[in-house]
Amino acid sequence: MTEVIEYLETKEIPFEVLEHERAFTALEEAATLHVDPHIVVKTVLVDTRWGRVLTVIPGDRRIDMQLLRDALGDHFAHLASEVELMGVYPRLELGTLPPLGRLLELPIFVDGDVMRHDWVVFPAGSQTEAVRARSRDIFDREHVTITRLTRDPAA
Repeated sequence: MTEVIEYLETKEIPFEVLEHERAFTALEEAATLHVDPHIVVKTVLVDTRWGRVLTVIPGDRRIDMQLLRDALGDHFAHLASEVELMGVYPRLELGTLPPLGRLLELPIFVDGDVMRHDWVVFPAGSQTEAVRARSRDIFDREHVTITRLTRDPAA
């Protein structure tokens, strides 16, 4: 059992564990689970001049750095490197950062498109386990800022 699953159980957040083949990215996770990549969320660690924050975006998108910097009010904000991630969160496998700011003790910024879905899927701290939960059950218990972090590729 991962720390993420223990956290969800402790907080009494309803969820389902989805075991799958090893996946390193949100798109790979969506493919192995046969789900829409838009409901698989990607959590990205960002360094700002005030410290680190988590950002959560749809798994089929990339962060727009200008939108991110505008949302944070920090022209110098940048994505944390994999080396930084492994140093800060050694208990989580690479590519499995969950969208749980309280667990990771960080503020969280969520792209508005994530909140359009009733359900989200995200890594459970392992490259072979994911969690499926209601968006509101996850994000209503967090201190989140909902903002635009990505651009719709169809636009």
